[in-house]
Amino acid sequence: MLAGSEIRRKFLHFFVQKGHQEVHSSSLVPANDPTLLFTNAGMNQFKDVFLGLEKRDYTRATSSQKCVRAGGKHNDLENVGFTNRHHTFFEMLGNFSFGDYFKKDAIAYAWELITSPQWFGIPKDKLYVTIFQGEAGIERDAEAYDLWVAQGVSKDRIHEMGLKDNFWQMGDTGPCGPCSEIHYDMGPAASEQGHTDCAFTCDCGRYVEIWNLVFMQFDRDAGGNLNPLPRPSIDTGAGLERLAAVLQEKISNYDTDLFLLLLKRAANLTGVPFNQEVSSETHSRVAASLRVIADHSRAATFLVSDGVLPSNEGRGYVLRKIIRRAITHGRLLGATKPFLHQMAFTVRDLMQNAYPELKERAEGISKVVLAEESRFAHTLDVGLERLERDLFATARDEWNKRVPDIVGVKPGGSPQDGLQRKAELKDQIQIASEGHGLRGQMRDLVAGLKQHGFTATYPGDNAFRLYDTFGMPLDFMQDAARDQGIAFDQAGFDRAMSEQRDRARASWKGTTKQTANPAYQRLPKSEFEGYRQTRSDSCEVLAIIHNGRGAQELKPGDEGEIILDHTPFYAESGGQVGDRGWLYSDDHNTVVAEVKGCYAPIQWVRAHQVIAKHAIRVGDKVDAVVNTEIRQSTMRNHTATHLLHAGLREVLGKHVKQAGSLVAPNHLRFDFSHFTAVADEELQDIEDIINREALGNQKVETIAEVPIDVAINQYKAMALFGEKYGDRVRVVKIGNFSTELCGGTHTDATGEIGLIKILKEGSVSSGVRRLEAVTGQGSLQHFRKDHQLEGVVATITTHSDSPAEALKLELGKKDAEIKRLTRELDQARMKSASSSTANIGDRVKEVKGVKVLAHRVDNLERPQMRTLVDQLRDKIGSGVVVLGSASNGNVSLIVGVTKDLTGRVPAGKVIGPVAEKVGGKGGGRPDLAEAGGKDAGALDAALDGAYGVVESMLR
Repeated sequence: MLAGSEIRRKFLHFFVQKGHQEVHSSSLVPANDPTLLFTNAGMNQFKDVFLGLEKRDYTRATSSQKCVRAGGKHNDLENVGFTNRHHTFFEMLGNFSFGDYFKKDAIAYAWELITSPQWFGIPKDKLYVTIFQGEAGIERDAEAYDLWVAQGVSKDRIHEMGLKDNFWQMGDTGPCGPCSEIHYDMGPAASEQGHTDCAFTCDCGRYVEIWNLVFMQFDRDAGGNLNPLPRPSIDTGAGLERLAAVLQEKISNYDTDLFLLLLKRAANLTGVPFNQEVSSETHSRVAASLRVIADHSRAATFLVSDGVLPSNEGRGYVLRKIIRRAITHGRLLGATKPFLHQMAFTVRDLMQNAYPELKERAEGISKVVLAEESRFAHTLDVGLERLERDLFATARDEWNKRVPDIVGVKPGGSPQDGLQRKAELKDQIQIASEGHGLRGQMRDLVAGLKQHGFTATYPGDNAFRLYDTFGMPLDFMQDAARDQGIAFDQAGFDRAMSEQRDRARASWKGTTKQTANPAYQRLPKSEFEGYRQTRSDSCEVLAIIHNGRGAQELKPGDEGEIILDHTPFYAESGGQVGDRGWLYSDDHNTVVAEVKGCYAPIQWVRAHQVIAKHAIRVGDKVDAVVNTEIRQSTMRNHTATHLLHAGLREVLGKHVKQAGSLVAPNHLRFDFSHFTAVADEELQDIEDIINREALGNQKVETIAEVPIDVAINQYKAMALFGEKYGDRVRVVKIGNFSTELCGGTHTDATGEIGLIKILKEGSVSSGVRRLEAVTGQGSLQHFRKDHQLEGVVATITTHSDSPAEALKLELGKKDAEIKRLTRELDQARMKSASSSTANIGDRVKEVKGVKVLAHRVDNLERPQMRTLVDQLRDKIGSGVVVLGSASNGNVSLIVGVTKDLTGRVPAGKVIGPVAEKVGGKGGGRPDLAEAGGKDAGALDAALDGAYGVVESMLR
């Protein structure tokens, strides 16, 4: 019986023997693809090859691809744990042909691997295949049918399906075609509906798809027309977990060796017993929770490993939901302490042979998960409390709604009897509230409803809010409602979930990737010579793009793109900006175009973004000259970025990974994964380390055309977050300090960088920090500014400490002086205001027996006005005090009412009309209210009107 790791290796080995290039799994974060939330199929990393945007050195490939389906259009999250075959993380085995072989070989390879005793040896009488039956004007795939028959597949085991099941397309436009699926009969025991004699195509769970062969033979255009692809291609996908279940004779994927170790560890960490029977009980709550933890620990481990961190948006939000769902299921099993972070090490132990990067990343992954566990502990407590309050409110609202019906149940009673009955019911609620806690009250309400034939229903949209905000699992809320005798609105929950998925789908729809512009696609490869030189002579103009279309020439003043057969211009990539410079005519003297930038519209073509100075035509010969000053500044910053990355990992830890960068001539920006702000002392250590490397003048070695596996495993080169790599890469090595995969331009030695100065550090998003720095001339300019500032500091302080410390000390003294003067000013103002009210007897008016004082006290702050109001209320004994203050054109109002009058003259009712007269509004308690306004000129009139306001309230 083959182990899961052996199945993976055997699949790949089979296709390597058939002339395929084995390609390592790409990141779960799709490179440069805004249409995808996560990598969810083996073909994702080859998407640009299928679209004609990229060329590889091979035309056949095979891979085992990490995939996640837990957000956006493809979302299996809620099913995980409760079925035999749903996962958030899984591995997709596949073989691919890029215009090489087509249906005949694809079908022959699949059947040989699946059925040959030399390979997987699955009995043919357990297999079924499907083909496209033809629909919506697209012909039946008769060719596939004949090819399956030629392989010896019985005709009664070939079934024909429609567009929904057997036609694949990349998007609304682009490559598409029919597909064939191979299904395996798991036997009657696998039927989730208890079927014993059902036939193939029954969806009870007995018949499982194990491999899908996609035949890309059309290109759908914007008008919906299907045009034959000039080079038809193959894309296949077989789930490793499903194949393992078949080959290990297990009904559930979770019973295979890919999961058993994880299930046992989850049981151990949560304190529940585990055995094979527990694992196999599909509908057991314990088994379901263990499966959730096992599956989600794989997803969380690999997502964090690939640079995703928990956050409240995008990919980070999905990761947060996965982690929190696993934690909640751990709570259901009795876990009271953080546990999920320890699962990362079990995932590492299980999968490090296939994914060696887990060895060094596991410690950092564990820290990320632990931080999220600690953060979620409080959130979950709040969520549980909110759920209990929600359920109580559901029961209470239903009771209040049904009271009239319950009153009317009593036959033969008079209206007076009804009122009496209603009062009795209200008394019952009051007694319940006084005698029990929240759960007791809820129980009494539900019992009362049940006694009269009514049931409370917990609204699905409320439940979804808890699910979405607090990570509360659906099954947990269903059980909690049932335990309290409250029905659960499943339809409402499903509706809210569907609406959220629609929003997520729209959010991540992005722009559909199109096939390459034919103007670019037909061009030969642009030879890049910029690693060796910054000038290339006699470059032929192969194509001109003007206003998005091919053109024969650019006239003076026109902006467009020019493609040359060879060029020294670096095309924007990997965070490094494109080169700038000039194109000279064949007289080597006249500038015919200024190059503002350079980029690669498709992999092998470099487009120079130009402003024409003279007419330039297709076929012309030009000299391409890079602005060396800009190039050298960019190179300094790029090499410094590599040093910075290595320095961060040395000081902060190996969990640090690049999460984005900008390498420009004037500065560099570096985003990296880290949980907290970087302390000043740490920044200083990093700066010291990287400048020591720069001053050491280490040689910067570039090694081209290195096989990707050699680069990662032998050179230990770091592959960067979000970057796409081919099978051969360029390695940039700086002594023993830094080794990275990089296609950018670099200095020959670190001494050329000059001094590296970190300018600032801050947060980009949850778990992602950003550093900005300068080198070379940028550092010199920065130090000159610092020196100027030091000269200014010297004029205001005589201390011999460092300028920064001296300035800090001097500013501290000034700040203390300002606070002292402010206190003295406040005291003076308060003293002045108090003295102005010393003889208030003549200012107090009696309005219908109530004393009212309206008084202006300018330049007082609100706290001072509150103190003064209290003093004046005490002084008049009983009455209303209205104070107004004007300062810098703004008005503050405050009304104080003594306790004996708050019932007759609430302060909040007094202040409203007064505030309106100064263009403001306000409110407050019956004894004290405040307001603001903007018309200081109307303050006196507003205060005079306060007496009338009080009088109107006493009528």
